[in-house]
Amino acid sequence: MNPADTLHGAAYWLPIAWFAVIGFGVLMYVLLDGFVLGLGILAPFAESEDELDHMMNTAAPIWDGNETWLVLGGAGLLAAFPKAYATVLSTLYLPVLAMLLALIFRGVAFEFRFKGQGRAKRAWGMAFSLGSIVAAFTQGLILGTLVQGIPPEAASVRGSALLWFNPFSMLTGAALLTGYALLGCGWLILKTEGGLHRMARTLARPLVLMVLLFMLLVSSWLPQLDERVMLRWFDGWNLLYLSPVPVLTLLAAVNLWRDAALPPHGPRPHDARPLLWTLALFVLGFVGLLLGMWPFIVPPGLTLWDAASPPSSQGFLLAGLVVLLPLILGYTAWSYSVFRGKVAADAGYHH
Repeated sequence: MNPADTLHGAAYWLPIAWFAVIGFGVLMYVLLDGFVLGLGILAPFAESEDELDHMMNTAAPIWDGNETWLVLGGAGLLAAFPKAYATVLSTLYLPVLAMLLALIFRGVAFEFRFKGQGRAKRAWGMAFSLGSIVAAFTQGLILGTLVQGIPPEAASVRGSALLWFNPFSMLTGAALLTGYALLGCGWLILKTEGGLHRMARTLARPLVLMVLLFMLLVSSWLPQLDERVMLRWFDGWNLLYLSPVPVLTLLAAVNLWRDAALPPHGPRPHDARPLLWTLALFVLGFVGLLLGMWPFIVPPGLTLWDAASPPSSQGFLLAGLVVLLPLILGYTAWSYSVFRGKVAADAGYHH
């Protein structure tokens, strides 16, 4: 029997509230840091060091705060669901460690590149791109392994350290890498003009097709891996109730395809639309994954209530979050508002 069936009041609702908080933190990180990782993935397409300067300067004033959301998600998981934290970290410590090292490497390269000259500057540019690619791919590995499921006994079984090394996780790694590249294109379309703007629009349409293909492959593969996911989507009337998610995803993709093109004649679509439609694709994909996982925080054995810390601990921490979360949201909104608008090729945060 599901433990939630015997729980009432705070013991039932607090784990749901914390699941929402952690999910929101992870989603905000993906949306906000995703386009910066996308810039690193797209860096090899820059035609010159000056063009790469321009790409990086579009994100330079605001990218540092994006990791706040990743910290919120990780710290929330530790505080609210310690059993889930222990299971995930003990099984996925290799890709998690690789992701953290890549994020550090990317951050160092981001700052040092603007201080370098000649060969050193090119080397730091390649380091920024490599760190972004590794961070994006390992995040996909972690996501794929978590969605696919971690057996409760995995932490104590020899060989579980390589549980993430499987075809499905490799697929989700490549999918997230492509999705971040599309986010990077949307950001460049919004923030730049001229050759860099045209390059971003040229790459956007092929990336839309690749992202749709990866979403189709992941969506069709996952139910074959877990009968629970198959039942969630196709049992009884569930498909009818959940159909708005794939329908809206298709509509967002069609609109993104239309608005990403650079028409040969006449006015182009509003430059914010490609980024907004890409963000919508990510949100809808995230919602679809959560619907497949619910009510498990670590499928297939740990539900929210199995992994939850005591209600007194969750309630105390949630009271602090009520104060902290509006401050984070306010600072994020303020920073993006201050640095809104196009970034000229000859101007930027580091000049």
